[in-house]
Amino acid sequence: MNSVHDLGGSEGFGSIHPEPEDIEPIFHNWWEGRVYALVRMLGLFGLWNIDMSRHARERLHPVDYLRNSYYENWLAGLETQLFESGLVTMEELLEGIAKGPAPKELRERVLLPSDVKNTPLVRMSYFRDTDAIPKFKVGDAVRAINQHPTSHTREPRYVRGHSGVVHEHYGAQVFPDLSVKGVDEGHHLYSVRFEASELWGADGASNTAVYVDLWEDYLEKSI
Repeated sequence: MNSVHDLGGSEGFGSIHPEPEDIEPIFHNWWEGRVYALVRMLGLFGLWNIDMSRHARERLHPVDYLRNSYYENWLAGLETQLFESGLVTMEELLEGIAKGPAPKELRERVLLPSDVKNTPLVRMSYFRDTDAIPKFKVGDAVRAINQHPTSHTREPRYVRGHSGVVHEHYGAQVFPDLSVKGVDEGHHLYSVRFEASELWGADGASNTAVYVDLWEDYLEKSI
């Protein structure tokens, strides 16, 4: 979907002044760590996946999304998922008080403080087997399709309609546009090199390129 979360290539947000990594704290406020833990732990229920989580944040009101801090958006997205999955009611969210016991299957999966260190948080693999033959190979000229889906996508707006060259083929990985709907299906994924001049015209720096990972569904042959 098109909204303010897709900031790549956008202008007007001012300069960026990052903190030096050697002195930047992991969390700037105590509650950010709580939010991070909640997102990671609740994900273990398996009621949603990473693309559903991203889409929950993408659907925030644009003003709220831009006004919020990073972890405020994480929290707002999590609240949306808790409500939409039926884990909590809107009344419970607003009041911060449970109106009844959780379902038995969830009560049996309570994570105790003593369990945390023994709970693996290994990053899952998104590679999938597929019988589909890749449409492109390294060196092929391709164009990012200029499309505007209303749901979750990982095709950034600033490359849509622009041509590049396939730099690498990663194999098949979970396709986000279907994953957000609960469909776990692998589609071919490529690294595509775009010249800066192709993306930004005369404003693009010379001898500069941008590499973008794009699924096959986002690409077509460049004529």
